[in-house]
Amino acid sequence: MLNYQILDKQHISQFIKNALSEDVGDGDHTSLSTIPSGTKGKAKLIIKENGILAGVELAVEIFAEVDSLLKVDVLVGDGAEVKIGDIALVVSGSTHSILIAERLVLNCMQRMSGIATKTNRIVSLLKNTKTKLLDTRKTTPGLRYLEKWAVKIGGGVNHRIGLYDMILIKDNHVDYAGGISNALNAARKYLIDNDKSLQIEVEVRNIEELNQVIEAGGSDRIMLDNFNYTDLKTAVKLIDGRFITEASGGITEDNVVEYAACGVDYISMGALTHSVKSLDMSLKAY
Repeated sequence: MLNYQILDKQHISQFIKNALSEDVGDGDHTSLSTIPSGTKGKAKLIIKENGILAGVELAVEIFAEVDSLLKVDVLVGDGAEVKIGDIALVVSGSTHSILIAERLVLNCMQRMSGIATKTNRIVSLLKNTKTKLLDTRKTTPGLRYLEKWAVKIGGGVNHRIGLYDMILIKDNHVDYAGGISNALNAARKYLIDNDKSLQIEVEVRNIEELNQVIEAGGSDRIMLDNFNYTDLKTAVKLIDGRFITEASGGITEDNVVEYAACGVDYISMGALTHSVKSLDMSLKAY
């Protein structure tokens, strides 16, 4: 699991460098041609839509990467509830530097805040249940770290980060391996042979497959994929606390509470990251 209490500075720095290279190329010719060299100024980041703020810490890193002499005054931190008209931060220094950083800061903060806002809204719906909200690997290539960071800021829980930190046996793995038992046995042997300590999760599509997993054993978590309410309740009862349970597939804000009421430990939703609306904000000179 990612630890956002200790920011991965190397990862973030590389991301910022790549993003700036993509945007700036051989120079911000609009600013260079219209604003005299050495001009100083200030800009404020204005919130234009209610939600949960995310990406402030990243914005500070972006400004620093662009120009270490820029001064950033943070007025509202990550995870705070913001309203239209709030000012999240003020940046001052070279106007050329501010304008280079502007779009990258906004792109990141708007997307991260949109994810945090949606996550927080669903987490609030689940507050009277035991169920926790998980993200997935359905993230934007190159932005997974930021998007999963935003889920955490919004109160959600990160699932596996990539293919490397957990074994998750899904339907294709089962079909290619020749069945659930074969896949589980092979996974356990692989971990032993390679001296790896990874959790094993198995996706099941119906009660029959669930019984196969229970009989085979050796799994830490079971993903109950596209189960209806009746079958999900039956599955949780059959599992009887022997495995961590996760429900996925077809779960939305409108039905998430009903799925949670079936008694699962986790609900995973790809929509947290793959189809979220960004939170509107702007960076304006003053």
